[in-house]
Amino acid sequence: MARTKEFDPEAALQAALELFWRRGYEATSMADLVEHLGIGRASIYATFGNKHELYLKALKRYEERLPDLLGELSQPGPVLPAVRALVRRYADEATAENLRLNGCFITNTAAELAPHDPAAARQVERNWDHLETVLHSGLVRAQAQGELPAGRDPLTLARMLLVLLQGLKVVGKASTDPARVRDAAEQALTLLD
Repeated sequence: MARTKEFDPEAALQAALELFWRRGYEATSMADLVEHLGIGRASIYATFGNKHELYLKALKRYEERLPDLLGELSQPGPVLPAVRALVRRYADEATAENLRLNGCFITNTAAELAPHDPAAARQVERNWDHLETVLHSGLVRAQAQGELPAGRDPLTLARMLLVLLQGLKVVGKASTDPARVRDAAEQALTLLD
C-alpha cells in the first residue's frame, strides 16, 4: 500500500522557489532545503528529484506565475502605451525595495547557471524567446497601426527591449540609485517615438 504524502508538494515547491530565488542555486544546500521546506531529504528526492531537478521545477513554477504579457500587448487599440507601461513596470519592480533584493529569478539563473548548465540555459532561452516574440508581435502590430515609424525594425527593437528589461533587473538588484534604472528605461523608450 502506497503511503500518502504528509506534506503539500505545491507548497513545498513554492517554498523551494522562494529559497532558491533569495539565495541562488549554489548557496542553497540540501540541508537548507530540508530545513526551509520542513520535510525530509528522502521526501524531497522522492517528490522532486535531486536539488538540480527541484531548482528547474521551481524555475518553471516562477515562469508560470509571470504576468500574461501576450494578453497585455494584444489588447485592441494602441500597442505602444502597453509596451511603455511594461518597460516602466519592469523599472519599478527593479527598484522597489521589497522586490529589488531578490531580482528576477530568470535573470539570476541566466547569470549563475546558464553559462555552464544546459538545462537551465534552455529554460532561460525559452523564457527570453517568449518575451522577444511577444514584444516583436506587439511592435509589428504597432507599426501596422501607424504608431511606430515605418523605418524602425520591430525585431531589433524587441531584442533591444528584451536586453533592456533583463538589464534593468540586474542593475536594480545591485544599485541603490533608482534613478539609474528609471532614466535608462525612459531613454530606451524614446526609440519607440
